[in-house]
Amino acid sequence: MRRWLMLLPLAIFLVVAVFLYRGLYLNPTELPSAMINKPFPEFSLPSVQGDKTLTKADLLGKPALVNVWGTWCISCRVEHPVLNKLAEKGVVIYGINYKDVNADALKWLAEFHNPYQLDIRDDAGTLGLNLGVYGAPETFFIDAKGIIRDKFVGVIDEQVWREKLAAKYQALVDEAKP
Repeated sequence: MRRWLMLLPLAIFLVVAVFLYRGLYLNPTELPSAMINKPFPEFSLPSVQGDKTLTKADLLGKPALVNVWGTWCISCRVEHPVLNKLAEKGVVIYGINYKDVNADALKWLAEFHNPYQLDIRDDAGTLGLNLGVYGAPETFFIDAKGIIRDKFVGVIDEQVWREKLAAKYQALVDEAKP
């Protein structure tokens, strides 16, 4: 019995080591989302620019990226120029300004340009909560019917777009063609 008690710390150490070793090979940008292949959540929130109220219906009709961002998010500042380039190339991008001060968001968009065709103001984070957002930046791929087809967590830079995301977006565009 005493021998087993002496081996117990070694057994616990080995179990922990296996879990830590496995964690080395996990991709932190691949967070599971229960929202994949489900409709975008219903919402009624103001626009960042102006007093217009936006709803899920405003997102329907064409495939799009829905980008969760905030002025408090350092990574969003890195990502923003790439989003501007994508928008210039015709990629449809909607924004969700997440848990932010609207005056700061307006200043940001004026200073760094606005890649968003629509920009939803989610001051309280309710839409983000319904989407299962962990933080920013996070980007959802929606089809023309408003179904969430994929999600990317992290900064979209030119390499990530080219190697991982462009084909996913193009597939949604091709799927929407008659």
